[in-house]
Amino acid sequence: MRDDPSLRGRALAVGGRPDQRGVVATCNYAARRFGIHSAMPMAQALRRCPELVIVPPAMEKYRIASRSILDIYRDYTDAVEPLSLDEAFLDVSCATLHHGSATLIAREIRARIAETVGITASAGVAPNKFLAKIASDWNKPDGLFVILPEHVDAFIAVLPVARLHGVGQVTAARLHALGIHVCADIQAWSLPALVEHFGKFGQRLYELSRGDDRREVSAHAERKSVSVEETYTLDLPDLASCLAELPALYASLQERARRADALGHIHKLYIKIRFADFRSTTVECLGQQMDAELFAQLLSTGFQRRALPVRLLGLGLRLAEPLPAHQLALFD
Repeated sequence: MRDDPSLRGRALAVGGRPDQRGVVATCNYAARRFGIHSAMPMAQALRRCPELVIVPPAMEKYRIASRSILDIYRDYTDAVEPLSLDEAFLDVSCATLHHGSATLIAREIRARIAETVGITASAGVAPNKFLAKIASDWNKPDGLFVILPEHVDAFIAVLPVARLHGVGQVTAARLHALGIHVCADIQAWSLPALVEHFGKFGQRLYELSRGDDRREVSAHAERKSVSVEETYTLDLPDLASCLAELPALYASLQERARRADALGHIHKLYIKIRFADFRSTTVECLGQQMDAELFAQLLSTGFQRRALPVRLLGLGLRLAEPLPAHQLALFD
């Protein structure tokens, strides 16, 4: 829309072609009014909005914009944790510009992004990462929302549980079945009761429902995995057809792992299969190096779980934690 003003106001989606099983990578707010969202099959999106304009992704354009935006962030703080091409956490608690006012910093950043990159940006200002993320979504597509420390308790009490990080449709339905609809309802539950019902995630529900998030902004996030996947225009009918696709996927994964400098840090190998009925399975095993034969064995194991035609195949590597570069002291 920035580069072609004629697209403004029209329902627009970025993604693959509907006749080749493309999916929606993202869409504008005009399209979202039709119920279109990311990861939706493009054919389904077109059924919801026959006038939908579809454009292919332009990753290099997005990378250029992303680098420009990150450069703006780093004028205010070195504590920048990118989440994706277009989203990041900033810790401005030690910033000196605007007398350290996070609200004024956010306002200026948004203005600079609009002026230099030509796009809108929403921002959330809050005492921690969880609340800042919630706030950033509050006034989209071009807004600023601030949660002051003294307002956290009142804000969080009426926050719908579906807005909590990690609560998807299934967990939300379980919470609703227990009469839990807003965070104040969770606060009425004890920690042991939440853990009994939700396992380890019960601890997280207990904390988030009180606005408690002690994660620091990490400017040096470590890569945990490398993967490639391919969705096929026509389903792969049998195991032999799937195995025939492995060499191309393997070569692509090898090149991506080389670029990420990940080949010396492999801990596990895994394969992902999505069948024609849209159900997926993942098979993994320990391994310290790329191994085409091992991937083939994983594929065979995964395919036998349903033995249906396959619409998507993926290969991936899980990476080990970095080892200390020197002998650790016994007493420290």
